[in-house]
This record gives sequence, structure tokens and C-alpha cells, in this order.
Amino acid sequence: MSRESISAFFPAYNDGRTIGDLVEKTLAMLSGLTDDYEVIVINDGSADETADVLEGLRRANPRHMRVITHEENRGYGGALRSGFAAASKDLVFYTDGDAQYDPLELDLLLKKMGPAVGFVNGYKESRNDPWHRVAIGWLYNRFARFIFGIQLRDIDCDFRLIRRSLLEELSLRSTSGTICVELVKKLEMCPYLVEEVGVSHYPRLHGRSQFFRLQSLAVTFFQLVRLYVTLVIMPQVTGRDVRTA
Repeated sequence: MSRESISAFFPAYNDGRTIGDLVEKTLAMLSGLTDDYEVIVINDGSADETADVLEGLRRANPRHMRVITHEENRGYGGALRSGFAAASKDLVFYTDGDAQYDPLELDLLLKKMGPAVGFVNGYKESRNDPWHRVAIGWLYNRFARFIFGIQLRDIDCDFRLIRRSLLEELSLRSTSGTICVELVKKLEMCPYLVEEVGVSHYPRLHGRSQFFRLQSLAVTFFQLVRLYVTLVIMPQVTGRDVRTA
């Protein structure tokens, strides 16, 4: 078994048809990896049956399951920030509640998490999305990696394992999908090694992505510009430490 405790969390927005199976699979998997674990779901203002599904899971697993509810949708970044703040174990794993990633592949990340490693990032071996999402995702990833100087190959692969001690040093501010850029950039600046491993990516069978909406794209663009000023322009001018910017 893993000697380190694990927090696994899922941001969920109208994922009532997928989140139950993900949580049950994750609870079963973690029980075989470590004696000290928890599963947290951030219900980010869902309007479907997500709340009812989560309440049933929480009652069935009161020792290892927690639900944090946002009465109003705070955006993807807001959900991730709540998950990071709630996590209490040594290692923090998160992936999305829409079942496009398989939480059982957490084992691939754990194999890369050595004593000198602070962050293991998955990358999609093959992206199973409609062509327009693949194209937009490719452009966004290349653009963000270039302007922020990020080394990781897949910024928007939301399948990550992070040491909680590193998360406690960060001050994340993004509320949109820009949080992935902010998170990865600040983690790459920490004095730990970063590892990558290929993971599976599956078609989205239920619900709709928050990112690929006009309003979400506008918010993401605005926050990306602000993040560029904070993480790239300002450090060059002031020489300050941007990890806690």
C-alpha cells in the first residue's frame, strides 16, 4: 500500500449521470492503495440530480466521502480552488466529474511520484472529442505553453497528482479554465521535479463542457491576459516571486 495519504476530488457540474460511478470506483481503488484516504466532490451549482446522487454516496461512505456544495456556479477555477482547500491528505489527485478520464489510472501517476517529485501531470494519448474541440484545444494548448513558457505537453489534461505541501504555497486566483495554466506554471516554478505520463481520454457521453461556451471563453481570455501580466510581465519588471502572486 502507498505510505502517503491521498485526497481525491472531483469538480462536478451537472454530472449526475457519471459522478456516482466515478466516486464508487475511486473509493474502491483507494482502499487498496492506502489506509488513509478521502474522496471529495465539489458540486458547483448543479441543476440536475447531482446533489441527490452525492447525498446517497455520502451516507453510504461517511468515513471517506465528503461533499462541498456551491449554491451558485463559481466556474471551473472556483471548483478546483475549493477542492484544493478542502483536501487534507499528503497527495492530492483530481480529475473531472464527466468521466472523460478513468480514475483507476491514478496508479500510473503514483508510480511516477518519487521523493523528489512534486507534481505528476497526465497527458492525453489520444483526445476523443468532436473535431472543433480538438482543434480549439490544440491551439489553446500551444498558445498558452508558448506565451507562459510552460514545459508540460498538455496543459488542459485535468488528471493530476500534486503534493499538498506545494499547493499550500500557491495562491490561485483564476475562476475559469485559466486556472490550469496558473496552476501548472506556478508548480513548474517550485523546487521539485515534474513528471508526465500518458493517460486515456474518453468521449463525453453526458452533459456539456463549461469551457466551450461564448461567455466562458470570454472570461477565460480576460483572465489569461491578466495572468500573463501577473506571471510574465510583472516579474520581469519587479523581480518578485510569482509563486504566491
